[in-house]
Amino acid sequence: MIVTIDGPAGSGKSTAARGLSQRLGFEFLDTGAMYRCVALAVLNQGIDPADSKSVGDVSQQIRITFADAHVILNGEDVTQAIRTAEVSETASKVAQYPVVREALVDLQRQAAEGVNIVSEGRDQGTVVFPDALCKFFLIADPEERARRRFDEMQGQDQEITREEILQQIHQRDQRDESRTVAPLKPADDAVEINTSQLSIEEVLDQLEQTVRKRQAASAD
Repeated sequence: MIVTIDGPAGSGKSTAARGLSQRLGFEFLDTGAMYRCVALAVLNQGIDPADSKSVGDVSQQIRITFADAHVILNGEDVTQAIRTAEVSETASKVAQYPVVREALVDLQRQAAEGVNIVSEGRDQGTVVFPDALCKFFLIADPEERARRRFDEMQGQDQEITREEILQQIHQRDQRDESRTVAPLKPADDAVEINTSQLSIEEVLDQLEQTVRKRQAASAD
């Protein structure tokens, strides 16, 4: 069974997907981390994110694996390194290129073969797994999303204000929603949940209840 959770940055989809996978006993696929890995590799190699060909080459050459909630890029643990504001901004830019999306979509589909999985991202229900049995689209107010990202970055020695994060969120939303390839939008059959005023446990309760109902219905 495949469960997809899509939504904009800061909507809580990664936390929700990880928690839901634990409740269900499913595998968890953090596709956002995969795009961040491409971005980090691009930055580390001094490649201009606007150079689509070079970025595309990087996306086809790197090795990305997951181990016990850690993200491994070319054999190196980059779990923390991919969470900086610079990587976030670059990830949004490189994700616009069709060659990058094609490379990572192939990896995502391979990861889901023959397993029960919860996959989070921006196009999981619309492009990667259009036949998924259960699809969700999480949203939240931009100000709340900026607060969450600001809190997440505390203690990481990153000098950035909440206002700057909010501006980045607006810019990223615009890029994600207007790109020609796999734009950010809910699947027609996705369940939309506004997480602005919900605790993570409340979000997980809604997600799990819906999945359990779909599982029972599919078994009849």
